[in-house]
Amino acid sequence: MASFLNTMIFGIYPYIALAVLALGSIIRYDREPYTWRSGSSQLLRRRQLVMGSVLFHVGVLIVFFGHLVGLLTPIQLFDLVGISHTFKQIMAIVVGGVAGGFALIGATMLAHRRLFDPRIRATSSFADNAIILLLWLQLALGLATIPISLNHLDGHEMVTFMAWAQGIFTFDFAASGYIAEAHPVFKLHLFLGLTIFLVFPFTRLVHMLSVPLRYFWRPGYQIVRSKRAPGGIGAE
Repeated sequence: MASFLNTMIFGIYPYIALAVLALGSIIRYDREPYTWRSGSSQLLRRRQLVMGSVLFHVGVLIVFFGHLVGLLTPIQLFDLVGISHTFKQIMAIVVGGVAGGFALIGATMLAHRRLFDPRIRATSSFADNAIILLLWLQLALGLATIPISLNHLDGHEMVTFMAWAQGIFTFDFAASGYIAEAHPVFKLHLFLGLTIFLVFPFTRLVHMLSVPLRYFWRPGYQIVRSKRAPGGIGAE
């Protein structure tokens, strides 16, 4: 039974979550483009919003890209450039711990603001509240893996998760078996991460896919005031 559940959750569920993430995002953008936003409430408790948002977004971006590079970079590439598994494990603990701590503090501020300010709570949907709590729990679980990782500084456990993640993207149907003996905290962290991918298209998180990078290279605009009166008649 345990083997069956492990295969379902870590061998099949990842494909379901990733498929819903991709197709759901495309369909939402095509059918409901005006909902493709985060839904600002910046006029209420602005200072708490700014502080919490900066800590949360900076921390989450570092954690996300750290996971992306750390898990999906071929192991042979790290070996080729001389980065040992131990060094990689320590860097993941230090950088991930600091960034995760910032993100958790920011998420706590944002969750407190959304749940305990009556005006903001009144304008928040169930999805708004649920996703910030899911993200908070995911960050807390990520930090909870650090004490466990400190007992595996040889990097073997990290290599195991790299093999699993890369196996999912290369359609290795034995990938779920690689983490069958992983610590339950790691498994819960992975499961919740996949669940966040699953609900991603149905929440405000979709705005992450619309980072306005084009503003960095677009030509500038010049505002010109016209003295022309309404109706096309020149002003005196």
